[in-house]
Amino acid sequence: MHDLRIRPFTIRIPEVAISDLRERLARTRWPDEYAGGGWDLGTDRTYLRSLTAHWSGTFDWRARETQLNRLPQFLASIGDLDVHFVHLRSESPRAFPLLITHGWPGSFAEMTRLIPMLVDPAGFGHDPADAFDVVVPSLPGFGFSSRPQRPGVTPRAIAELWATLMRGLGYRRYGVQGGDFGASISAWLARLHPESVARLHLNMMPFSLKKSPGYQAAHPLSERERQFFADGASFAEREGGYSHIQRTKPQTLAYGLNDSPAGLAAWIVEKFRTWSDCGGDVESVFTRDELLTNISIYWFTGTIGSSVRLYRESLAAPMHFDDDERVVPQLGFAAFPKELVTPPREWAERFFDVARWTEMPRGGHFAALEQPELLAEDLRAFFREIR
Repeated sequence: MHDLRIRPFTIRIPEVAISDLRERLARTRWPDEYAGGGWDLGTDRTYLRSLTAHWSGTFDWRARETQLNRLPQFLASIGDLDVHFVHLRSESPRAFPLLITHGWPGSFAEMTRLIPMLVDPAGFGHDPADAFDVVVPSLPGFGFSSRPQRPGVTPRAIAELWATLMRGLGYRRYGVQGGDFGASISAWLARLHPESVARLHLNMMPFSLKKSPGYQAAHPLSERERQFFADGASFAEREGGYSHIQRTKPQTLAYGLNDSPAGLAAWIVEKFRTWSDCGGDVESVFTRDELLTNISIYWFTGTIGSSVRLYRESLAAPMHFDDDERVVPQLGFAAFPKELVTPPREWAERFFDVARWTEMPRGGHFAALEQPELLAEDLRAFFREIR
């Protein structure tokens, strides 16, 4: 077993921090907006005032904290970073280890409904032979993981941290799953450590996939691939302002979001509404308490600034491939219809050995929180073949 210092962790937010949050929310200086503007220019003020009133009034952080602490959590010291992670072992002797990585603006809390379905499938009416041991780390700079103090913690570097973590936990071969940044990190892990990664499962395709100009000239895009890139450009034009500032001037953004809980809530909840399969009603998919639990993790840990820096870091390590190179572990892909942009299968096959491609009936970017039953079933089916 790899020498890794691991100790148990329990979330305990000081009462003074909860009181400070409520006081700040009470002092919010609300901006004006166009009459009847709704969500067209960004987060709707009427909705946000209602959400923050719930946050400062009836939202019970202590109850959510207790719920999160039912999951066994730990800190692992890896180099100069402390990595927070959930590690829940199944009672099944045939449980297969699975590493799941979240993205932005999510957290490990996205997985709270998914984890039990994977660890104890029998408890949800499924075959106990499909059980997993589940590991869910918090990305460096997110939540209860420590914040990098210098540049260099790229998605590729995080993949190496995860490889160290899994070795330290005694897992020599395991599956990986991810969406958003978790997709990039999981793909890097499979690419760099095919001897350890049995299979790779994604619900979003990394945006930085690229091959050489010579390869592209010799292997022209199909019509569906061209449409995929056109859709990506359209998304970037309509919705990409957040990404541009987070990868260029993240520190400037951080001052406002780290100081104003209403501002933080506006920045995050707008993404949950826009990127989910909710038809414009974010609370038709997520409860207010689910939304505020995730936002509260960012607020209480003061990690919004360090989290958005990962956008800048990602530019330093794009996933570029040699002409004949593909990721070795087989890929399973869950295509949720309201994902930001989903490529056709032929694009994925340029980089991966695609063994499973599932067109999901519903769901969006936050698959584990939106549709945990669908994601869990796809994972069980995909990894069943190699048990």
